Amino acid sequence: MESTRIRPGIGVMTVALFAAGAVLLGTSSAQAAGVSGPGFYVDGVQYRTVGTPTDLTGTGAPASSYQPIYAFPAGTQVNVATAAPGDTGYRGGRWQVYPVSLPNGYDAALSSGDLDHDGVLDSDDEVRAAATAGDLVIGDATASFECPVIPVPASH
Repeated sequence: MESTRIRPGIGVMTVALFAAGAVLLGTSSAQAAGVSGPGFYVDGVQYRTVGTPTDLTGTGAPASSYQPIYAFPAGTQVNVATAAPGDTGYRGGRWQVYPVSLPNGYDAALSSGDLDHDGVLDSDDEVRAAATAGDLVIGDATASFECPVIPVPASH
């Protein structure tokens, strides 16, 4: 695995949990109780979820029991997760949120990471490519939780 620069995570659990919910849902609070709109990508495919109150932070579960989800800064793009149902190693919707920062701006991260040239970072490989180039920094995990992964219907 390629190394990436890691920056300290957010230390306040309340902020982390709030961010985790916002990360996956990417929607207004009115939608938070139901199925969200497009909330994240996995290998170029958009997925959505349902907000759940399942906080697994501090349970002692090993990091290997979760899938990473990369939380992009608000207003840049939807987030990127590393697996979906049917993928080898999918862990049943158990997530650890890793905030990302874009030290050189979103356009620089897109330029160095958009391997398929579709105008968005939409896979773990693309996130890692931007990180390797120094245009994206992956922070420490800020929250762990569980929620479902639901394919976005073709009409979205």
